[in-house]
Amino acid sequence: MKKLKTVLLLGLLALLIVPVLVTQIAKPDRRSLEWVELKDTSYQEISFQNAAHDLELAGMLFVPGGDGPFPAAVIIHGSGTSRRDSGWYLTLTQYLQENGIVVLLPDKRGSEQSAGDWRTASFEDLATDSVAAVNFLKNQGEVTISDIGVIGLSQGGHIAPLVADRTRDITFVVNVVGGAVSMHDLLIYEETNNLRELGIIPGLSDLLAYPASWSITKVRQREFWDAIGNFDPVPYWRRLSVDSLVLYGENDMNVPSSESAAILRSLGKPNIEVKIYEGSGHALESPEGIGRSIFREDALRDIRDFIYSSTMLSSPPD
Repeated sequence: MKKLKTVLLLGLLALLIVPVLVTQIAKPDRRSLEWVELKDTSYQEISFQNAAHDLELAGMLFVPGGDGPFPAAVIIHGSGTSRRDSGWYLTLTQYLQENGIVVLLPDKRGSEQSAGDWRTASFEDLATDSVAAVNFLKNQGEVTISDIGVIGLSQGGHIAPLVADRTRDITFVVNVVGGAVSMHDLLIYEETNNLRELGIIPGLSDLLAYPASWSITKVRQREFWDAIGNFDPVPYWRRLSVDSLVLYGENDMNVPSSESAAILRSLGKPNIEVKIYEGSGHALESPEGIGRSIFREDALRDIRDFIYSSTMLSSPPD
């Protein structure tokens, strides 16, 4: 009996270890992508107050050339600490700026020059930061702005419809790869794919995703998950009245694109447009063999065109 247990244990270890070793040895080099660097951008340093939470927030304001009026967008950050040199954000921001759209890229609370701590903040708390950014754009007097909207990236896409629910001052909502499933379902999906990428075989990876997720929500990031774990974005999408565009990557390993798209489409709301881009993952990067941009150009154009179609200005400047 003892020998049988030893054989079974060795077999289980082999089932875990051998596929991981083979996957790591055969793993191709990481694909080289291109993005905009902070040193190549032009922006104004700004600061604004979140009066609801008594927080001083900071950020970068990207203003197009010319006199305006311009549509404007507030970026809502994804998970974790924000960095000003993020090439993914800057590629989107510079494209919009060059196409006549003002962009406010805030420092997420507790990041760079913004006060506070995102680790203890609920999505409802973080939404007040975005509302404060919208209020800043509305009340500043230096740039003539026609309309204001929000663009949520990744986890920021969860928060975007919540921001629209908290203020009447926005004209449009863009959700870039933000899921429509519950936060816990999202985590299970992501951990399953993390384990498969490591080399753990399907089935076993699905099973191990549950203890891996438990360790995140109950041990490693307990405070954060206590704050955001029960959030459900669907009621906010159901109440959303402004025009909205939702973009997903077909091969997203962080967010279940097909399931999220199906949930939003099932709401039957004509003001919510959902697109899925073939060959792209969570960054909406250019597909293999079709460019090398970290943010694919057709998705950037779609965001630009959507913003103009949703605002008082009919088209981008020439």
